[in-house]
Amino acid sequence: MKTIETRREFLKKSSAFLAAATVFPAIRTNGAESPNETIVVAVMGLGRGNDHVRALLEIPNVRIAYICDADSRRFPATEKIIASKQNVRMPEKVKDFRKILDDKTVDALFIATPNHWHSPAAILACKAGKHVYVEKPGSHNPHESELIVAAARKYKRVVQMGNQRRSWQSYIEMVQKLKEGVIGKVITARCYYTNARGSIGTGKQVPVPPELDFSMWQGPAPERPYVDNLVHYNWHWRWHWGNGELGNNGVHAIDIARWGLGVDLPVKITYGGGRYHFKDDWETPDTGVATFDFGDKFITWEHSSCHPRRAEKLPFVSFYGTNGTLIMEDSGYRIYDETGKLISEIKAGERGDKVHILNFLNCIKSGNKPNSDIEECQKSALMCHLGNIAYRLNRTIMFSPETKKILNAPEAMQYWSREYRKGWEPEV
Repeated sequence: MKTIETRREFLKKSSAFLAAATVFPAIRTNGAESPNETIVVAVMGLGRGNDHVRALLEIPNVRIAYICDADSRRFPATEKIIASKQNVRMPEKVKDFRKILDDKTVDALFIATPNHWHSPAAILACKAGKHVYVEKPGSHNPHESELIVAAARKYKRVVQMGNQRRSWQSYIEMVQKLKEGVIGKVITARCYYTNARGSIGTGKQVPVPPELDFSMWQGPAPERPYVDNLVHYNWHWRWHWGNGELGNNGVHAIDIARWGLGVDLPVKITYGGGRYHFKDDWETPDTGVATFDFGDKFITWEHSSCHPRRAEKLPFVSFYGTNGTLIMEDSGYRIYDETGKLISEIKAGERGDKVHILNFLNCIKSGNKPNSDIEECQKSALMCHLGNIAYRLNRTIMFSPETKKILNAPEAMQYWSREYRKGWEPEV
């Protein structure tokens, strides 16, 4: 007979909860210290960034001073969200985020831009003395993954990546249970992602919409002509700006798998698949399987971006141990013994962005490392970059976690970094 363990029961015996609990000390921003001090923030990129705005509006003592996007057509939707909250000052609208960096009253920059902007913007923000909350994957290539970590450390800034499940208490508890041996020694994790994405068609070169500063939108990426099927989402499937589904959704699941297994970086990486469903401008695979071998543990990630596989009920992440299995979904997780008998089922607690953003803001105040500290979670991003390199080279990649070098493919260095537009090269 299965048992449903309540949150209260688990918290009584979980040391993880005590370690994860946060208390707001006096805020330390702009040289001031006061229990009522307001943290001043700016949000850059108003697609996913609107979710940041919604969460920030629910947190006391936070003021959104700027909203930023290269496309002014996106401002009204964000302003409507803000206007729905009573007694909130409307932020200033800017297309060029460098104006935000020049404002010494701003404490933190939230970056929800396309991937090619993540590290360059974060590095400039750290240099300007801003703390940074950056969406996943936080970097466009392995070299940027190194640079963003170096910038956070050099300028002593709190930099949190937006893989929000790291702050969901039910999953903090779940990982603690895995560490305590609830299914024995955990050896393997399998991750899944499915969707029903349609074709993006073949883009036509057309005049840039007058509301869009396309030069600023491209920023550090070498300029390419504007086409009518690029903004504001289909850049994900073009290597020039995005990282495909592996860097889009795979990083979430892989991060959980790596966290639960207690591993850092793999020694062998593969990624097979292709663009099978449509013939269009989509360059990255829509279907595939990536594998990550750590020598004594193993992670797989399988995606089906254009077929939702509704006939199957695929978990987000499954963990396999010597004494059982743990199945994780966004609704919670289930634990089975080695015979397949359900022994425990846990429902998810608070989810969404607010709790993760709250952890970030708390760490600005306390100086503690956030739940998704950029150094830790760039290990997950690097795994995605290595997977994409394996796919593009059509070969198995051997990797040294110690030297952080690819061992068997000199030609892989063409994907380790990228060419940058003159004047936008990221430097720590």
